[in-house]
Amino acid sequence: MLRKPILLFMLMVSASSAFSQAVSPAQQKKMDAFINNLMSKMTLDEKIGQLNQVSVGFDVTGPIVSKNVNENIEKGNVGAVLNTYTPDAVRKLQQIAVEHTRLKIPLLFGYDVIHGHKTIFPIPLGLASSWDLDMIKQTATIAAQEASADGINWVFSPMVDIARDPRWGRIAEGSGEDTWLGSQIAKAMVQGYQGDTYLNNDKVMACVKHFALYGAVEAGRDYNTVDMSERRMFQDYLPPYKAAVDAGAGSVMSSFNEINGVPASGNKWLMTDLLRKKWGFNGFVVTDYTAINEMIMHGMGETTYDVAKVALDAGIDMDMVGEAFLDNLKQLVKDGKVQPSQIDIACRRVLEAKYKLGLFADPYRYCNDERAQKTIMKPEFLEAATEAAKRSIVLLKNSNNTLPLKTTGSIALIGPLADDHRDMIGPWSGAGDWQKSVSVLEGIKKLAGNQVQINYAKGANITNDDWMIKRLGADQLNNDARPANEMIDEAVNAAKKSDIIVAVVGESYGMSGEAASRSEIGIPSAQEDLLKALKATGKPMVIILMNGRPLTLKWENDNADAMLETWFAGTEAGNAIADVLFGEYNPSAKITATFPQDVGQIPLYYSHKNTGRPYQGDFTDRYKSRYLDISNDPLYPFGFGLSYTTFTYGDVKLSSNTIKPGQLLQISTTVTNTGKYDGTEIVQLYTRQMVGSVTRPVEELKNFKKIFLKAGESQVVNFTISSADLRFYDINMKYTYEPGDFKVFVGTNSRDVKEANFKLTN
Repeated sequence: MLRKPILLFMLMVSASSAFSQAVSPAQQKKMDAFINNLMSKMTLDEKIGQLNQVSVGFDVTGPIVSKNVNENIEKGNVGAVLNTYTPDAVRKLQQIAVEHTRLKIPLLFGYDVIHGHKTIFPIPLGLASSWDLDMIKQTATIAAQEASADGINWVFSPMVDIARDPRWGRIAEGSGEDTWLGSQIAKAMVQGYQGDTYLNNDKVMACVKHFALYGAVEAGRDYNTVDMSERRMFQDYLPPYKAAVDAGAGSVMSSFNEINGVPASGNKWLMTDLLRKKWGFNGFVVTDYTAINEMIMHGMGETTYDVAKVALDAGIDMDMVGEAFLDNLKQLVKDGKVQPSQIDIACRRVLEAKYKLGLFADPYRYCNDERAQKTIMKPEFLEAATEAAKRSIVLLKNSNNTLPLKTTGSIALIGPLADDHRDMIGPWSGAGDWQKSVSVLEGIKKLAGNQVQINYAKGANITNDDWMIKRLGADQLNNDARPANEMIDEAVNAAKKSDIIVAVVGESYGMSGEAASRSEIGIPSAQEDLLKALKATGKPMVIILMNGRPLTLKWENDNADAMLETWFAGTEAGNAIADVLFGEYNPSAKITATFPQDVGQIPLYYSHKNTGRPYQGDFTDRYKSRYLDISNDPLYPFGFGLSYTTFTYGDVKLSSNTIKPGQLLQISTTVTNTGKYDGTEIVQLYTRQMVGSVTRPVEELKNFKKIFLKAGESQVVNFTISSADLRFYDINMKYTYEPGDFKVFVGTNSRDVKEANFKLTN
């Protein structure tokens, strides 16, 4: 029997204001007085030192490792540290700063806390598939509690880049392709990390990344060029950054890419004119790893002297690891090319962050060993990780009600990821301990016990491709040395003596994330060969996917009896997957990035525009915008995801056929659970403007609601929109609405919808 999903986490979140961590006038006055007094004592060298972040400790996330760190901290040449955590490690470096420097200015400690700190949640693309903003916020809250207990006070998250090219490995770190949903998730994560106050020591400062447009890199190749129109920037790509800034994010990270000919870290229009003057951001901006130095290769200067000036002029406040500021700003001042006031502004912003975090009052407030022991990986956190993983798993196919499985009979559990631990927590899992993760085999054994006979075989390596092995490193892949045919034969034998096959396949953690772009995004051939051999046995086959991006799954979709997209589900992956497999949890997640049929369709996203010759399904109609060898359709459209039950939608009803500016349009439909199981449905609302001063997309997500229905139950689902929801950037780049005809769509995904028409009048 499927259980009703838990509607609320056991760890409740306090309500957050629209602007988290807001500073009152009295607090601002007190902070200004403190920092004015401090800066009046600082030398130019000490001010420049505050703009320098060094890398120390456990992880190497870039091409350069900092040297002479202790010495530089003693000299006052360091403002922040990257990649150091644990109370003991942080305390040792903080002691140098506050006990062995002239002015005793504490250090910031930043770390890539992307989808959890020690307790690892599903990758962000998986979390987004839950469409559960409260849960996503809660994962950030837990991450903040663990990170702050482990010495960290600043996290490089959320990553809010809109991504419409799944070849780009970093699509795993974001929320997918949709602007509206991405903006809601950005806000939720900032509020989860920062809350309303740092006073309780269990919050951290968020750093929104990567500013800006990084998800649109050409060819899906990391660190590459971005070039787009101003309209597309403001309409599609910039809103999630703006939402994070409006939510009160304390810091922003510049991106590696260039934007219309100027690298982000040297782009004054981006960092000053837009971010600070137009959006009113008053936090500080840090570069990504060595991004200032890399502007030399971009062609923005011949030496670090040149690009340090470009970055400071643009509005960059802190240099991550490259030490271009440390090595060059003093000379630039002497040469009259940089004004001391520019350094003062950047220094003030960094000092303000430290003040807000309470580090001047207590530099060791994040260095409590007892708190770390009591907080990290608490049972409640692991329960939350299990729940988050279950809510993130997408049912892509379920022919003949193959799932859920019964806790009887025998299962052939096959695949290189079936008894894997390291890959469960995925890329960018930072401080996560993969040895504490739960494998699928362990999860099934725990749930089914001795009631199910499990016949396990690895069946294949993740990849046997020599080039890929060389790129990733054999240590990442844990490859079996046996010949491929021997491993497949073992798996086939296990399948033949079992009632059903459960094949756990996909990517390794190193095949997605930073520096992990792929030109082909299908299941690696070694695993494809395994799946085809298993299919030939004639046994029903369930495919469990683990991956950090949408994959091309045409063969899998045609040949699997059922398929679950589990992403990289985190520490509790195996337990969550077992719960879904055996019906302890009815899947409800829906994808937030379109799955193409073929890599040649990329970029492919639901909110595209029509051409003057749109393809409308007649493949013999030659002179239309289409391919000769494949349809335009995705394999799985944005918002797609099945359930063990079925839902039917009634007609879309409107409160009026016309609305005026300022009026509300009520939209409703009746959703009925027509299946045998209780379940949760994500009801999605889209609109389309039929005519505009500039062309408009065929669909735009405007809202959604998650509803729980018992078998046979119906519910009227209501939405409200107004003219404010219909705004866009018009021919004059004014953000406004235009009167005219609209369609409204309500449905289970962006493709399967019912529609109604209305008019916006003057």
